[in-house]
Amino acid sequence: MKVGITYDLRQAWLDEGYTLDETAEFDRPDTIDAIENALRTLGYQADRIGRAQDLIARLARGDRWDIVFNIAEGLRGFAREAQVPAILDVYGIPCTFSDALIMALTLHKGMTQRVVRAMGIPTPDFAVIERAEDAARLQMPFPLFVKPVAEGTGKGVSPRSKADSAEHLVAVCRDVIATYHQPALVETYMPGREFTVGILGTGAKARAVAAIEVILKAEAEAHAYSYVNKEECEELVIYELCDDALAREAKQVALAAWRALGCRDAGRIDLRADAQGRPRFLEVNPLAGLHPQHSDLPILCAKAGMTYVELIDAIMRSACERVGAAPSR
Repeated sequence: MKVGITYDLRQAWLDEGYTLDETAEFDRPDTIDAIENALRTLGYQADRIGRAQDLIARLARGDRWDIVFNIAEGLRGFAREAQVPAILDVYGIPCTFSDALIMALTLHKGMTQRVVRAMGIPTPDFAVIERAEDAARLQMPFPLFVKPVAEGTGKGVSPRSKADSAEHLVAVCRDVIATYHQPALVETYMPGREFTVGILGTGAKARAVAAIEVILKAEAEAHAYSYVNKEECEELVIYELCDDALAREAKQVALAAWRALGCRDAGRIDLRADAQGRPRFLEVNPLAGLHPQHSDLPILCAKAGMTYVELIDAIMRSACERVGAAPSR
């Protein structure tokens, strides 16, 4: 089976003049090496494509693939993670992970919260702020937490994100809106334990692989799993595999959200416990990072006893089953 690989290489965008912050979600070369090596180990014929622009050029030349292993994040707009799946839909080429609809929905955390809450899944109270001055009129008790409505990798999250006053809230919202050119998401601050849950599979066959608790060390940035904490996770974060009552409840909430949203193949859901100690859905990552040692999904799978090749195998098997193709043996 011929498997194309789509991705955004961080250095390629940096070479074009984009900043470290703008390219924070993009991949390192060793991530692509790891995916290609795993696919070849599993018996697939792997073909590196690159970003959406490269995919368009290859398709125009007549190149085709049986399936595309897609981890391209895209650069612009709320639907940037949907770009590659949408292009492939035009040509009838299937891809791993969620489709264009789900990729566009889940990147916008405010829209995702609305859908998840409508399905009866617990979330923090929240508001989407398009103008900073509107934050001053919010009728939500402090402390509150502020982040960009459509960014990942902890972008826009720092110790300042926890707001304890109206003045602080307005200032942080103004910074987020000005820096990221998008609304700010304001949520009730969740003071309890933080979990990330890895999911494999689609629909009724989806399963929660494991829950790990994200524990910030004393020298880490306070209050959140921020951009700095994620980038320097080896020094600032402890990932602890958990199977106590709260972790099991977090897995149940995560799996319910995954199925409610229609996510596919593999991904990650972040949750945090509220003041009463109940886990609440924060966000879903249907296009989770896949660096073998640095990304949360491979980290939690490894802690649960799954090798990196087994993770890639599970993703491919789920995708192949969806599209009626036989996975490599």
